Amino acid sequence: MDATLALPLLIALIGIALFFDFLNGLHDAANSIATIVSTRVLRPQYAVAWAAFFNFIAFLFFGLHVAETLGKGIIDPQIVSPAVIFAALMGAIIWNIITWHFGIPSSSSHALIGGLVGAGLAKTGFSSIVWSGLSKTVGAIFLSPMIGFLLALFLMLAVAWIFVRQTPFAVDKTFRVLQFISASLYSLGHGGNDAQKTMGIIAVLLFSQGYLGPEFHVPFWVVISCQSAMALGTLFGGWKIVHTMGSKITKLNPMQGFCAETGGALTLFGATWLGIPVSTTHTITGAIIGVGAAKRTAAVRWGLAGNIVIAWFLTLPAAAIISATFYFVIAAF
Repeated sequence: MDATLALPLLIALIGIALFFDFLNGLHDAANSIATIVSTRVLRPQYAVAWAAFFNFIAFLFFGLHVAETLGKGIIDPQIVSPAVIFAALMGAIIWNIITWHFGIPSSSSHALIGGLVGAGLAKTGFSSIVWSGLSKTVGAIFLSPMIGFLLALFLMLAVAWIFVRQTPFAVDKTFRVLQFISASLYSLGHGGNDAQKTMGIIAVLLFSQGYLGPEFHVPFWVVISCQSAMALGTLFGGWKIVHTMGSKITKLNPMQGFCAETGGALTLFGATWLGIPVSTTHTITGAIIGVGAAKRTAAVRWGLAGNIVIAWFLTLPAAAIISATFYFVIAAF
């Protein structure tokens, strides 16, 4: 395809990708701030500004391994075209809007991956899939909430043992301060992992049109644009999902909020350094369930947690079906 002729379409697709990144911040704002809002450590309007700031500066702390996985590790970069990217983004965006409207904390990350898979399958079939990257990502669906759950559970037990002789008032006061740190770390992890997914989409689109030369890489302007779009989306918040994450699954106090956020942040840091595009939603949900279970299993509303898990499993195929439909419609014209 002639790069000059493709420029208006390319700019439009980059705009759609950044809109998806904005929706990602909007949809997943709850992941960063649900615990600090539900424990009343910060008011919602201050919490979203706090999270947005750390979302934006995340690129200073992490490499671009996740962007590379999304760009060339899910579907073969050689089959990428503007139609494939458009269909993938529409599958992810529509599924995000549906789940955001109903307050379901599904995964924006897996919606995007499902969109890529659906569009790739629609274009060239199973040969389009990079199975090593996809299997690593699907494995993270199970591992990230499990690791978040276990880390938060053990942190909760350790902290309870360390502070066993302290008065409830003293413990509450201490963890109201510490929760600022844990919320910051989680927002860094969120910005570091999630914004890179859109970076990978834009970079592979540029690569497919010949704008990056012979070697795949992520230009700095793409990094800044994606971090900014996500931070802006976080500022607008997602209050229905905040309510689900922060109070419907289990009631949280500042100590529990600290343990959930820290367990989730450690999980995200490890995944980002390994280049694994995990779900921040899965991770923080597992961590919140972990701190609730540490208190007592009855403290967790397992029915709601089960419904969230069902939404997780629906995300990949639902986004794939939507994106494949878009691709077939585009191809028909």
